[in-house]
Amino acid sequence: MTSRIPRDSRLRIVRPRPLAAAPAAVAERRARRPAPRPPEGTPPRARLAAMAREGLADAVRVARWAEAALPRGGPAARPAAPADGEGTLSEATAARAAGELGLTPAKVRADWDTARLAGLVEVHGGVARPGWRLRAWDRDDSAVLRGWVALFDAWSLVHPGPDELTPAAGAEVIEAVPQLLTLLQLSDGPVPVTQLLDLLEQRVEELRTQRCEIPYGPRTEPAAEPAEDVPLATLLDWALHGLAAVGALTYADGHATLTPLGSWAVWVRLEQICVAAQSPAGNIEQPAEEMLRGCARLRPQSARSEYRAWLAARPVGSAVAELLEAARGEDAMVRSLAFEALRVVGAPAEAEVRAAAEDALLRPYALLWLAEHDGTDPEDAPLVLSRQEATWLWVDTAAAVADHGEAPLLVRHLEAAVQPTVPALLADVRAVGHPRTVQVLVALAAAHPDPALAKAVRRAAFQVHTGGA
Repeated sequence: MTSRIPRDSRLRIVRPRPLAAAPAAVAERRARRPAPRPPEGTPPRARLAAMAREGLADAVRVARWAEAALPRGGPAARPAAPADGEGTLSEATAARAAGELGLTPAKVRADWDTARLAGLVEVHGGVARPGWRLRAWDRDDSAVLRGWVALFDAWSLVHPGPDELTPAAGAEVIEAVPQLLTLLQLSDGPVPVTQLLDLLEQRVEELRTQRCEIPYGPRTEPAAEPAEDVPLATLLDWALHGLAAVGALTYADGHATLTPLGSWAVWVRLEQICVAAQSPAGNIEQPAEEMLRGCARLRPQSARSEYRAWLAARPVGSAVAELLEAARGEDAMVRSLAFEALRVVGAPAEAEVRAAAEDALLRPYALLWLAEHDGTDPEDAPLVLSRQEATWLWVDTAAAVADHGEAPLLVRHLEAAVQPTVPALLADVRAVGHPRTVQVLVALAAAHPDPALAKAVRRAAFQVHTGGA
């Protein structure tokens, strides 16, 4: 019996569709709300990326020298702090780079540190290797801007603090800097340092009050003289010089002014805070798999908001790795949702998704993700899959429906098959070797209302189970 029999009209041939591409989801995708725009006057992303490339040109030069001159995976670095895995350039390598690049060893070290902070170089256990941002540097503006933002976030490591700086005082200033940057952005022009100092004093006082540093209870002895703190004016000067060193602002003549890159970065951080505060289901603190399961019952738009909130609370690299790890589990529904979350990540996940395409379990999902990332219409993306890959995806999706959906939905899933007839579908399903094939066929046979078709599906399940042809 084939899908051409009139009473089996639900099995008519339709164009393959992506996972969970129900009409409502497609309509919602087309009606997606536009992304928030940065403040008026912010240069286009291409111009911002050009500014970031210019500011990080020296760091890129050293990183590319290391990639070309050192053996792949060679010991370009030694651990500076074994506890956190940070790495500094070895003396011999710094001297060699200085000679070949016409720089001083100190300049090479500074550029190397900048490259590490911007993600151009990754150091693992004392071994350096190019980061994904370096490989995408010339073609991907998003990679460039994310690298610059990573450096912007690490401003306190770029410019050395005063010798008398204590960890507590440094932490206070670092925590107060976002408020100073917000004032600079709202002012949209030069701000006197005296005004920034007043705001810093207020913020530090608030932080100390929150920690209840004022002794509680009656005093029986005269209070000891407090240790002399570093003047806040000195700490403000350190912060402004650090932010100027990464290109976030200009600092001269007693005034500070955000650069276009700095203003854009402040806006990005404020948007992320707003997104993280708008979690519809409260899954921000959950690991990836639990977050994805929590999103399973949400409408597509609400689920995307949840993905954005979850991603905003994590470094992009670790978030992508965690999503792919969840996708490798046994639950096909989690696998599908993991790649929906990776669609929200966008370009920064490209390298990891390309690597995942080598994994048979993830390959169809990864190929669809890459096709859509390259600009293919989501409804046409399944055309990039081979017949075998499409069949694997059909079985995997059917497994998700069988585990978490309803019987009618499993029957309608037959429409997504690329095969023109049910016998052809069953033949390919038997050959594809998906570990859930038997369970999917048994569930489909139990759900289908046509007794003859259900019998054929049941027979196919028995043949797979017993290893028959």
